[in-house]
Amino acid sequence: MTPSGLLTVIDMQHVFADPASPWATPRFAEAAAGVRRLLPAFGGRVTFTRFVAPGRPTGAWRAYYDQWPFARQPPDAPLWRLTDELAPLADHVLDAPTFGKWTPHLAARVAPEGRLVLTGVSTDCCVLSTALAAADAGTEVLVVADACAGVDDDSHARALQVMDLYRPLVRVTTVHDVLAG
Repeated sequence: MTPSGLLTVIDMQHVFADPASPWATPRFAEAAAGVRRLLPAFGGRVTFTRFVAPGRPTGAWRAYYDQWPFARQPPDAPLWRLTDELAPLADHVLDAPTFGKWTPHLAARVAPEGRLVLTGVSTDCCVLSTALAAADAGTEVLVVADACAGVDDDSHARALQVMDLYRPLVRVTTVHDVLAG
């Protein structure tokens, strides 16, 4: 059975995969394995996203980048690249200088199907921000728990619990259940 919706792979980038990075996500490889299992079922209905630093941070983002000066790099910097295993599979990539990736562009890609299937990192930041904004817009959101990873296991679990409170707009699920339809 072919699952419905748009699979969105949030921020599977070197900056989150590299164990030496200040933003390393410990279970990144496990999330990537879940993403790889899902990709064939969605065919061309996949969008990868990349978190990138703005050219000139404004507002509260100034303090954020004061805290994380290493990240003040242009969008083509190596840390912002999708990981080597996933980059060749990314036909459609959306860049955003925000945690949430629910942009007008992503909304337009979801519109025909009306369902957003979220995977990626970090569950407790960019996935959460994207899920809640999409839900507020009236989009059905599935968050695939075993194809996501958080900054740590507790934060991952808490973010999933919070998102599951938004039922029926947001539903936490698994790779197996998405593939089973």
